[in-house]
Amino acid sequence: MRRRLIQSTLAVVLVVIAVFGVSLVIVETRTISSTAQEKVDLEAARLASIVDSRLLGTGRVDPDILRQQVADDRYAVIRIPGRPVIEIGDRPGGEVIRGEATGEEGETVVVEEPRSSVTREVGRTLVIIGLVALLAVVAAVVLAVRQANRLASPLTDLAETAERLGSGDPRPRHKRYGVPELDRVADVLDASAERIARMLTAERRLAADASHQLRTPLTALSMRLEEITLTDDPETVKEEATIALSQVERLTDVVERLLTNSRDPRNGSAVTFDLDDVIQQQIAEWRPAYRSAGRAIVCSGKRHMQAVGTPGAVAQVLAALIENSLMHGGGTVALRTRVTGNQAVVEVTDEGPGVPADLGARIFERTISGRNSTGIGLAVARDLAEADGGRLELLQTKPAVFGLFLSRTPPPKKTDAAHTVR
Repeated sequence: MRRRLIQSTLAVVLVVIAVFGVSLVIVETRTISSTAQEKVDLEAARLASIVDSRLLGTGRVDPDILRQQVADDRYAVIRIPGRPVIEIGDRPGGEVIRGEATGEEGETVVVEEPRSSVTREVGRTLVIIGLVALLAVVAAVVLAVRQANRLASPLTDLAETAERLGSGDPRPRHKRYGVPELDRVADVLDASAERIARMLTAERRLAADASHQLRTPLTALSMRLEEITLTDDPETVKEEATIALSQVERLTDVVERLLTNSRDPRNGSAVTFDLDDVIQQQIAEWRPAYRSAGRAIVCSGKRHMQAVGTPGAVAQVLAALIENSLMHGGGTVALRTRVTGNQAVVEVTDEGPGVPADLGARIFERTISGRNSTGIGLAVARDLAEADGGRLELLQTKPAVFGLFLSRTPPPKKTDAAHTVR
């Protein structure tokens, strides 16, 4: 492209130089010839005037005086009736420019000049025009190279950006070139890079969330299946199988919830449910793990509360808080329920050292962890709580107290809201 831009610009300049240069040469040649002819005619008229003044004054025409009035490269012939012919200068050979004038006393004056002087003047003019044309060509080449670089370099950058984008590097460059069309392409590529970056981030986030959220249900399910393989009692097998089926249902609910949040984190499916059922189910599921660790998990507070949310999402939030206390806390873990205003609150606390002061404000950020954990659980729990219109907060750092706030008022039906808008 760079070569084509230079060639096209140079071709345009050469055409312009050819058209205007030839025209200028023709005009200048004619102008120089006309000027030389006028000079010779004026010279002849001037000599005739001088001869007239001599004839009218003294009647004598001195060739030496006339010779001083004629240029060295010119030849003059003066014919006075009844007198000898007077010649001044050397008669030129070849083509000449001739001027002739007649005086008042009947004398004729002829002045000749070699045409070679006109040819030299035309040659000098051609040299000047050629130098100007050459300067114009050089300037055109410099400008063409500069313009080609200005256009080709951005296109090369854009091609590299597109190649980087296709190879999996979605970082936008935010580089502009001062050319509206190229800047528009750069805007589109940067916007595409940002969209791809968001998609990749969402995919990685979904994979991390799925790995974290599915770990506990899969562990519990594997434990139930191991119990089935180790017993021959049909009643025990039936009981364990029933529990395993319920855990499979919870596992399915976790997967569906993760997929829903990956599409739209705000797309909740809140309903009114019994908060005690979810809390008791979580305590029953986590009690074996706490018993193995030599710790206890208990529940207290207000009973038989109705809350608004997605039971599966609330169960995942509580599971994240209980697991967090198991990994980072100490002593007995207590789940306390209370009412504040129009909200139901579930507090999860333990007897451990609490949350470090430097992590208190960032505890819900991803990859933030006080120990060698993923730092994903609390971030996912907060997103799940907010998806149903609730919120998850760190109420106290030492000892750590997390509070899950859920609304007690059923959300308005979408059909009713749509009808009201109409």
